[in-house]
Amino acid sequence: MACLHDHECGDHNCAADWSLYNHIDIPKVVALNESVAGSVKSVFKSWDQRLETSGGFLESNEGDPELLVFIPFTSDVKIKSIAVVGGADGTSPSRMRAFINREGIDFSDAQNMQPVQEWELAENLQGVLEYQTRYSRFQGVANLTLHFPDNFGGDTTKIYYIGLRGEATQNKRDVVATIVYEVMPNPSDHKTESETGGGFSHVE
Repeated sequence: MACLHDHECGDHNCAADWSLYNHIDIPKVVALNESVAGSVKSVFKSWDQRLETSGGFLESNEGDPELLVFIPFTSDVKIKSIAVVGGADGTSPSRMRAFINREGIDFSDAQNMQPVQEWELAENLQGVLEYQTRYSRFQGVANLTLHFPDNFGGDTTKIYYIGLRGEATQNKRDVVATIVYEVMPNPSDHKTESETGGGFSHVE
């Protein structure tokens, strides 16, 4: 597994030092097309637990391998690499597409939008591969959406671990502090939809 910085890694636990696990807002992580509601939260864990399967895993509904995972962070982050440990017997995801700072993406959006980056994946059953990002594009990331459109031929897609490596910034995401309460709404501040328009982003 390639290290992401300059030093002798024999003296460092690089995977742990650069892990973004503690900066993921896990209670707010969600997945579309998961067979068991909330199971996506189980795939986010420390690097040394990446091959541990007793805590659960993410699986798509039978006959539909597509998965969409929304990952918010507690502070803005810079993402250097992504690791994915999938299932055996063709159930590992075969492709991954990444979108950043796009909330509310559904499958239709993901299929029609241009990702920030996409990768062809290998069956990484032993957790030894990581997928490098185009680092300059993964700066100031408040949330990350990962789209897994297909697998290696299985009836479902299974994911046991998703690991993110990089750096957190000091820009904490304090939702409470950003809420604005309107006591007396001003009609001029509330334009109609027609006025404003509608609508909602390899380890080799």
